Amino acid sequence: MKFSYGNHIRFLPNDHPYRRRKHTGSRLKDKAMAPSIPTGAEVVEQLRNVVNDFGKGIKKRRREEQNEGMWKKRSIFFTLPYWEVLLVRHNLDVMHVEKNVCESIINTLLDCNGKSKDHYNARKDLQEMGIMVHLHPYEEDNTTHLPAVAFTLSRSDKKLFCKRLFDLKLPHGYSSNISNCVDVQKHKLKGLKSHDCHVLMQQLLAVAIKGLMEEGPRVAILRLSKFFQGLCKHVIDKEEIVELETEVVETLCQLEKYFPPSFFDPMIHLVVHLGREARLCGPVQFRWMYHFER
Repeated sequence: MKFSYGNHIRFLPNDHPYRRRKHTGSRLKDKAMAPSIPTGAEVVEQLRNVVNDFGKGIKKRRREEQNEGMWKKRSIFFTLPYWEVLLVRHNLDVMHVEKNVCESIINTLLDCNGKSKDHYNARKDLQEMGIMVHLHPYEEDNTTHLPAVAFTLSRSDKKLFCKRLFDLKLPHGYSSNISNCVDVQKHKLKGLKSHDCHVLMQQLLAVAIKGLMEEGPRVAILRLSKFFQGLCKHVIDKEEIVELETEVVETLCQLEKYFPPSFFDPMIHLVVHLGREARLCGPVQFRWMYHFER
């Protein structure tokens, strides 16, 4: 596991009920508050002594020698006079975030080889971290077994999941033909485009997983779908966006109860910040990449 962005409970208010609730696993017991987003002036001050090393022949200096903390180089954008006063200096592309979140969920539910976030190494991480004891791998008859999780789908469930998507009949122009991406026999989806994941995440995933797993993880996934629906509206209300920001953190806390830490990669964590950018920059239709990648 390279990076895991857990403990999303830190992004909830101090008086939120989740902070008083006993969750499954020790990851949700952190009482610290979320880190503050640095201002442009603070970033400029941190980058004041950073020197960029360009070229292949130059020997790279170690991080300790540079003494710049987490920064490797100074962005050229800070030469612009207005860059440090911008509230949003780097825009998050909702299209790619939604695509990666959708693929992570589908590949994990279908247990796709090499793409699932729930595998042997992820279970070993749980063992080393001392959390989710009921999911630790165990040896029996010289064979390593992985206990079933709340979102585990049997072979018949996986086939039903794929069959529902394969048999869908959609209006002309609503989306591409999803059935071309579904392999019912091998229980996997392949060749999904960004807009396919957009439609799956917001509309079709709810149909595909109906009644196929325990209620807890299913409700959490449906709440994540609802978040993207509210985020991608053509007309947004700032008060509604503020509510969505809190709800998506609650949703990630619910997912942390069932999914291993390896599931919470940087793309899953970026969902927390999408609401703030929508509040500051307006509807996502003016900022995502669909216009440029058609």
